[in-house]
Amino acid sequence: MSLSAAGARMGLSMGKLEKQREMVAALLRGQTTLSLATTGSDGEACVAPLFYIADEELTLYWLSAKSSAHSINLTRTPRAAAAVYRDTADWKKICGVQVQGTTSMIVEPERRRALVAAYCERFKLGSIFRVAIRRSALYAFQPEVLRYIDNAKRFGYKFELRRGDFTGKRGAAIG
Repeated sequence: MSLSAAGARMGLSMGKLEKQREMVAALLRGQTTLSLATTGSDGEACVAPLFYIADEELTLYWLSAKSSAHSINLTRTPRAAAAVYRDTADWKKICGVQVQGTTSMIVEPERRRALVAAYCERFKLGSIFRVAIRRSALYAFQPEVLRYIDNAKRFGYKFELRRGDFTGKRGAAIG
C-alpha cells in the first residue's frame, strides 16, 4: 500500500492510514446492504438498496438484473455514489461510509464464479436462487473516494481516503 499524495499533504503516517482503512473495512464487513445512487436518463438521481460483498481493496460487488433501473443507468453512466451505514435511531451512533467511484460489470468467468460463490456464502443463498443468479449481472464498484463518519467518536467526526490510500494487491472477499 502506498501513501497517497493527499495523505502525504495531510501529514498522515502509514500507521494512521492503515488504521483508517481498517475502520472502513470493519464497517463494510459488519454491514450487508449499500444504497447505490445512479443517474437516470432524465438526469434525476435514483437510489437502490443492494446486498454487497467487498474485497481487500474495498471494491464493492453486487448481483443485479440487467433490466433494473440502476443497471440501465450504470450502462449509460458508470459513475456512481453509495452509502453503507449502521442502522440506528440515535444520532450519537451514526456511523457509515460514503463512496464515490466507477462501476463495471465482471464478465471474466473464473473471477465471476469466485465472487458469486463468496456472495452466495455470505447471504446463505444456497441453490434456490441459482437461476436468478445465472441471469444476473455481477457489478464491481471501485471507490475513488471513501468518506467515513462516526458520531460515536464525536459529532462530525470524519476522514476521507482516496484510492491510493487503500489499494494494494487484489484480494479475496472480506464479507
